[in-house]
Amino acid sequence: MMYRSTKNVVDDLRAHGRLIDVEEPFSPYLEIAEIQRRVYARGGPAVYFHRPLGSNFPMVGNLFGSIEQARFLFRKTLERVRRAIELKIDPKRFFLHPLRYYAAPTVGWTMMPKAVSSGRVMANTTSISKLPPLQSWPDDGGPFITLPQVLSQSVLGTRLNGINLGMYRIQLSGNQYVPDQEIGLHYQIHRGIGVHHQEAIQQGKPLQVNIFVGGNPAMSLAAVMPLPEGMSELTFAGALAGHRIPMIVRSGQAPIYADADFCIVGEIDPSQLKPEGPFGDHLGYYSLVHDFPLLKVKAVYHQKDAIWPFTVVGRPPQEDTTFGELIHELTGPVIPSVIPGVKGVHAVDAAGVHPLLLAIGSERYTPYRKPDRPQELLTQANALLGQGQLSLAKYLFILDEAVNPQLDVHDIPAFLQHFLERLDLENGLHFQTRTTIDTLDYSGQGLNYGSKLILAASGKVRRSLASTIPNLPSLPMGFGKVKLCFPGVIAVEAPPSTYIFAQGQEAQSTQGAARDRELLAQHWSQLQSSNDIVMILLVDDAEFTARSLNNWLWVTFTRSNPACDIGGIGEFTQDKHWGCRGPMIIDARRKPHHAPPLIESPEVTAKIDAFASRGGPLAKYL
Repeated sequence: MMYRSTKNVVDDLRAHGRLIDVEEPFSPYLEIAEIQRRVYARGGPAVYFHRPLGSNFPMVGNLFGSIEQARFLFRKTLERVRRAIELKIDPKRFFLHPLRYYAAPTVGWTMMPKAVSSGRVMANTTSISKLPPLQSWPDDGGPFITLPQVLSQSVLGTRLNGINLGMYRIQLSGNQYVPDQEIGLHYQIHRGIGVHHQEAIQQGKPLQVNIFVGGNPAMSLAAVMPLPEGMSELTFAGALAGHRIPMIVRSGQAPIYADADFCIVGEIDPSQLKPEGPFGDHLGYYSLVHDFPLLKVKAVYHQKDAIWPFTVVGRPPQEDTTFGELIHELTGPVIPSVIPGVKGVHAVDAAGVHPLLLAIGSERYTPYRKPDRPQELLTQANALLGQGQLSLAKYLFILDEAVNPQLDVHDIPAFLQHFLERLDLENGLHFQTRTTIDTLDYSGQGLNYGSKLILAASGKVRRSLASTIPNLPSLPMGFGKVKLCFPGVIAVEAPPSTYIFAQGQEAQSTQGAARDRELLAQHWSQLQSSNDIVMILLVDDAEFTARSLNNWLWVTFTRSNPACDIGGIGEFTQDKHWGCRGPMIIDARRKPHHAPPLIESPEVTAKIDAFASRGGPLAKYL
């Protein structure tokens, strides 16, 4: 079906039994988000709220509630896009299998945006205060747009040139924003809009930005697609939508997506910032208040029967997990053509996406190769950390393909088992210090500032991983339970962390962070000769950490800053290389400078529980 509005999407899903209609009024303040989270967690369909309180516009959530539903939305175009990507990787395939790629010219045509003079989105006007005020978490700074398509146009561009489309969070009100005149725009580093912002500063001109909500779902996916710099997201959106994306082009204005349900037109004064946040984010914590650009609103447009699509962001997995799965399906085969030798990459959703990256590479340095020491893997690891959003990875585990050519990088338990069996703790750890990390990650020394660790493993099996808690020496005073999280990985409850990072005081802070690690390493020094434990985690709650693989990944990789929180038994530094002869120790406790985790409102939870007890089609998902 060719979607030209969110209403087309809702009607299609309803007709195929993939949507639940909710007639009862619920508040966009916490209630609707709580319902969406529960429905997603139980594998439910899309949910259409006919009468959200505080707005005349209906809302729909969980459109991408599962990979199966996402495939359904793009059922007419997904295979064609896959085949177009195959041709991009290897154009010779067209001549070898012409029948398979007969539709390639059609896909190429749909990839070209179409300039138009008007569109459905211009039918009506409204104001920011009349839009659905979705707030997902109790301590959010206000209502946010959670499925925006943010279009910025370079001050050096014209018509449909110099356009970036991204998904950056938008705060509709709160903080110091002038109601109906200003809204917050938060974008992370390494985003296309950042390049446009810098150009605007250099030229001394305002940056034109339009924010779209709704329309064809392909536009939402395109907004998060990791495309090469300079390639317009509108081309991918057209291929996936099955038609050329209509853009209203007017002199002196950034283009407007003609089929959007809503469009907020505005501009950024690149020299002006205001506090934005807090916001419950995809790491499972709040991103705190910081100064970010603000959009000065010029107009708000909407279609006649406009519907407000939304999602809820929080500790993974959430609905945005589907975006990652679908993107992998489409782009996974491209990676070996971009970085030679790399066979697969997986940004681990359970660890908050950016904190942990798994990769399978290959060692081809023959005849000079040392079988048990990573060499080309390190070249590939550094190349990965230079690629767009992959550069935000904090931990990168890279494993040699020769270990098991059939190993799937998305099979996390199998990958980790193979990896930990072979990791050389003396030679396989490579730190990058005082560098850039994810804007949303508060484990580092400051905003966008922390460290990275490449862990590379190759060669033969080095150890048999402990599958039960081994006989361990006594614990230091104040330490508590010990739990097995994964073969070769144990969690130890440690006293609450007390150290705080302060800019300019990294050395002092690091010493404070090291005390508990060193105390445990001294008590357990005899483990230097042990070979069945690879990682010891210092945690606040060992039971919680060990309860599931997802808990272990989330706690460990969102709560640690590699260069400051890693030590080891028998640790040493030689020629500025750090390693350890016994298990490595990762301090994965919450630190005072970390952002608080996301917790639901007890009152709202009780209300949704009571609603669920009344039965009905929605109740089984609540």
